Amino acid sequence: VINDPIHGHIEFHPLLIRIIDTPQFQRLRYIKQLGGGYYVFPGASHNRFEHSLGVGYLAGRLVRELSEKQPELQISERDMLCVQIAGLCHDLGHGPFSHMFDGRFIPLARPDVKWTHEQGSVMMFEHLVNSNGLRDVMEHYGLIPEEDIWFIKEQITGPPESPIKDSSKWLYKGRPKEKSFLYEIVANKRNGIDVDKWDYFARDCHHLGIQNNFDYKRFIKFARVCEVDDRKHICTREKEVGNLYDMFHTRNSLHRRAYQHKVGNIIDTMITDAFLKADPYIEITGSEGKKYHISTAIDDMEAFTKLT
Repeated sequence: VINDPIHGHIEFHPLLIRIIDTPQFQRLRYIKQLGGGYYVFPGASHNRFEHSLGVGYLAGRLVRELSEKQPELQISERDMLCVQIAGLCHDLGHGPFSHMFDGRFIPLARPDVKWTHEQGSVMMFEHLVNSNGLRDVMEHYGLIPEEDIWFIKEQITGPPESPIKDSSKWLYKGRPKEKSFLYEIVANKRNGIDVDKWDYFARDCHHLGIQNNFDYKRFIKFARVCEVDDRKHICTREKEVGNLYDMFHTRNSLHRRAYQHKVGNIIDTMITDAFLKADPYIEITGSEGKKYHISTAIDDMEAFTKLT
């Protein structure tokens, strides 16, 4: 049982505890959720670690609620575990100071590379599973690693190939089209309403001293899976539209008052400058004893694990 300031007492399945208790996951304790924002908002000392626990928890809450309300969806325990694992692991790929790293530093240090923290999360998840021998543990708890690792990674990054022309084609490998709604829980590529936002809205507001009027518990209560254009989607009652407007209002407030705070952004730029100047001189040992710099550690997950 973990006591979280946002969600209260939360419990995790033993497989999730095994994932949390790895160096790759514990690394998130040392990465500030809001990067340079901490230098402007002294309350914003929270890290990716607690946010990730919160997203894992909320992913479980939503998928379990759907399963109990609509048994005909045939959501299995295996599905529920995979959705929670994706929630837990969706931010494993963040670098030091979170978005400053993938948003400012990497594009300047390595303009040739298109790198996102989602890609990083998928690489780090692979590394976490392999270097801690978790495939056997996953099997022990009823998962099928071949299929389920795909499914977990797809929930973090979206479909493997970019949906080019034919949007009616089902691009995911981890789960069939009948379970399309499972891909809308952790990172909703369709409309951006997902448990990742619910956690960081509540958590960031709490630490920044900003009012959050969005009630995710209420949204979960009214969530249903409905068939729309021959795909199953997570939907809500139209009378809940007001609560949804509150969610986007909270998002707007956070962007205006915190994420795009001018001094915060200037500090991020200054930290980025320091990183760029230090980059040639800093050495991080990766796999097989190979040496990496801050900007190249993204190529080797053993090196990246040490980079906070």
